[in-house]
Amino acid sequence: MPNSLKDLLRKFLIWKYKHISERQFIYISSAIIGLMAGLGAVTLKNLTHLIQQLLEGELIKEIHQAFYFIFPIIGFFLVLLTIRHIVKKKVGHGIPSTLYAISKLKGIMPRHQMWASLITAPLTVGFGGSVGLEGPTVATGAALGSNFARFFHLNQTTRTLLIGAAAAGAMSSIFKAPIAAIVFAVEIFSLELTLVSMIPLLLASITAILTSYFFFGDDVLLHFKLQDKFELNDVLFFVLLGVVSAAASIYFSKVYFAISGFFKKIKNPYQKLVIGGLLLGIIVFFIPPLFGEGYETINNVLRGNVLKVVTNNIFHTTTDNYVVIISLLVGLILFKIIATSLTFGAGGIGGIFAPTLFTGSVTGYVFAMIMNHSNLFSHQLSLTNFAMVGMAGLMAGILQAPLTAIFLIAEITGGYELFVPIMIVASISFIVTKKYIPHNIYAAELAKKGQLITHNKDKNVLMLMDVDKVIETNFIILTPEMKLGEVVKNAVSKSSRNHFPVVNEDNEFIGILTLDDIRSIMFETKLYDKVCVSGLMQSVPEVIDYDKDTMEVIMNKFITTVAWNLPVIKDGKYFGFISKSRLLTAYRRKLIDVTN
Repeated sequence: MPNSLKDLLRKFLIWKYKHISERQFIYISSAIIGLMAGLGAVTLKNLTHLIQQLLEGELIKEIHQAFYFIFPIIGFFLVLLTIRHIVKKKVGHGIPSTLYAISKLKGIMPRHQMWASLITAPLTVGFGGSVGLEGPTVATGAALGSNFARFFHLNQTTRTLLIGAAAAGAMSSIFKAPIAAIVFAVEIFSLELTLVSMIPLLLASITAILTSYFFFGDDVLLHFKLQDKFELNDVLFFVLLGVVSAAASIYFSKVYFAISGFFKKIKNPYQKLVIGGLLLGIIVFFIPPLFGEGYETINNVLRGNVLKVVTNNIFHTTTDNYVVIISLLVGLILFKIIATSLTFGAGGIGGIFAPTLFTGSVTGYVFAMIMNHSNLFSHQLSLTNFAMVGMAGLMAGILQAPLTAIFLIAEITGGYELFVPIMIVASISFIVTKKYIPHNIYAAELAKKGQLITHNKDKNVLMLMDVDKVIETNFIILTPEMKLGEVVKNAVSKSSRNHFPVVNEDNEFIGILTLDDIRSIMFETKLYDKVCVSGLMQSVPEVIDYDKDTMEVIMNKFITTVAWNLPVIKDGKYFGFISKSRLLTAYRRKLIDVTN
């Protein structure tokens, strides 16, 4: 930062300290961040649409179908080149990278994340990647919020709040759903919903949606018109739809994890690109509705125009046979999930929201269609209503965010008259899916490593603690061959500690020697050359593994062993000790910090 800018910032901070309270500055910052997140969403959307318009131009219009096969590979190749030669750093997937920053990096997000997704996401989606723009938009907004807070030297708690405000702003701008955006920030990022946090989230959400209205007018993302009112007779069918949505959510998650695991084994990025790009190209060549985000398909389903969807294939199949139509729609569900997973596996940058809405709308429509043609019930279901409610079911299951699903679907479709069935389907889908898939797609990897922030305050405090700050290394190390005299002369007399680690020649921890172990003989000089450490040392009840144990695991080891000190092993070697008193002191300080 240039000295002139530093001086200007210093003068501003002094002025702010004198004239603006901390809370007022947070409110102002939230509004600014909401505006920035809204502009980021507008930029992402416009760049993506620009690329899609160029690809559908007159130059290749006549042979556009053939180019479906090659577009994804070109997009992934451009993304890889951009990351390697322009960004030159890893571009994390939107919401998981934001969750990781909150959980383990004290809310600090890399500066390149503010603009990297603005390039890579449009290239991915514009060239046919079967993902959405929501995740990259949230990541861009969150990075803006994080770095804004860092620029003005705001603390970790405020930084996390502004990240949540930016995420709410991004979602509000994309979907024009300000209330659902706030619920999303609280539910996904585990923010405390208090009056202190509510106002910044509201301000960010409001400024972001106003930005979206300024650039896009009152155009909405999803078009739904209620044609049939909710009837009490439909309740049982909505319960069944909740179960079906859970099954589809479990399938989605399992396929996503399986394909992600397959691509993680491939170390060469170009190999990933070719395999993922070719497979995705084949899928979208035969099933064009899977090209890109898929909102056009979602809107057709919500309007009941499924014939326009199922006839959009390489064979241009036209049929009125409901069995064929249902089969083609089920194929869309199955292959959309595969196409989305391949896009991420091949190195594409995008979000999971759009694929979730796509899958949910088709699932709901297919379910209602099967019920109507089963001849088991005289009652006819509204196909479009079930399509709309199905989106909430898949979102509650896949994202494991039932409140976000309820408010978002109701808000973006104007379907508040179906609020009760939305609640029924979302609740059942979430409960059933949670039993089989413990963590959503965003959080699975972080949860495995114990790095996932949740609404459990105790666990959050432990996770936010820095293990390096509680490890003590200033101990005198002993070896098993050392004589008692040497221990008294070179260890006991020179240390204020009452215990000493014992290691072998490879620095591997093998035991501990305490003052209590030698207190009765430490002044018996005739034993100084006869007694060795190996005959005096004792084992420890538990060992802390620096590379594997989380702070929660460490705390549990102290509780179960009732020990006051436990050794720490790093890379298989002795590293230091953690004392219970030091650990509890650090816990209390972090608890105060998080609470404030």
